[in-house]
Amino acid sequence: MSNKRDYYEVLGVQKGTSKDEIKKAYRKMAMQYHPDRNPDNKEAEAKFKEASEAADVLLDDEKKARYDQFGHQGMNGGGGGFQGQGDFGDFGDIFGDIFGDMLGGGRRRGGGGGRSRGRPGDDLQMGIDINFAEAAFGCEKTISLTKNVKCETCSGTGAKAGSAPTTCDYCNGHGEVRRQQGFFTVSSTCPKCNGSGQMIKDPCGTCNGAGKKKKKVDLQVKIPAGIDQGQRLKLSGEGDAGSSGGPNGDLYVVINIKQHEIFERDEFDVHCTVPISFTQAALGAEMEVPTLSGKVALKIPAGTQSGVKMRLKAKGIQRLGGYGHGDQIVTVHVETPTKLSNEQKDLLKRLAEVDHNSNPMSRGFFDKVKDLFQ
Repeated sequence: MSNKRDYYEVLGVQKGTSKDEIKKAYRKMAMQYHPDRNPDNKEAEAKFKEASEAADVLLDDEKKARYDQFGHQGMNGGGGGFQGQGDFGDFGDIFGDIFGDMLGGGRRRGGGGGRSRGRPGDDLQMGIDINFAEAAFGCEKTISLTKNVKCETCSGTGAKAGSAPTTCDYCNGHGEVRRQQGFFTVSSTCPKCNGSGQMIKDPCGTCNGAGKKKKKVDLQVKIPAGIDQGQRLKLSGEGDAGSSGGPNGDLYVVINIKQHEIFERDEFDVHCTVPISFTQAALGAEMEVPTLSGKVALKIPAGTQSGVKMRLKAKGIQRLGGYGHGDQIVTVHVETPTKLSNEQKDLLKRLAEVDHNSNPMSRGFFDKVKDLFQ
């Protein structure tokens, strides 16, 4: 289980709190603990980082959904957690507010930097097979896939060594062209440079100017304990490489759990059917039954009927995020003996002769039948 504090607890908000309230809570903590306001204060610096990490997750809809489902384990190996830099969306707006206030200015918008011409890479998806125990306890897997990666020869520029891309003469490097239609101006991607704003006159011989090439790669995937059939893990930045400096896409790994010979799963509970003999059911017994963590003793009360379910507390699957376990449900199946010896047949015949009031279900059933036809 992770030693990190719950992100909602860090920001002092409840699960289900609106994004605006989360922003306010983070802004208040960031103003209080920012290192510029607390020079050489390691405790304040640690609290600022903790709050920033929490806000980074809870203000991103995709990360928040993964955190709510998987807890801190869902942030490991799948691109979760505080990234430090990058596209923060609403999170970045908060930083703008904070730094503007700290400088005595208020909020500043847009600095004329223009739009990014880089195009992000495609997201990819692949399946992975794991067994029942690996899903229950978590594991690490190595996956192999072929994807577009940045060309090492030209470092992704697409230009031959010693040369460089030139500004597109059709859009003047803007990556888009604008046309006036009445009172409106319509923008569209430049058809000559495909939105990059650049042209490659002397292309790289390795990637033919694409800036990327196909490559087989191996990746380590950390699968959290308690994951279920069909759930997905996101590996940020492990999809296809972007173009013209654009970010990589993401890789989604879809979980497929192989069937177990004994156990079946219902959310975090584990079910299994245990056969017992007629004499064990009638007289009672103590027997060992299998669980995910090994064999445990189970007491069978005298007179146990076939189909009875017995619950083994906390012997099921760990809940995602590490918060407790489900139970194991043992269904008892009383077996009818076959291939009886002559001695066994004689004993059962003797039992039948004296067996008048020991089968409560049969007695009740035939009493109802008798009343029905009277």
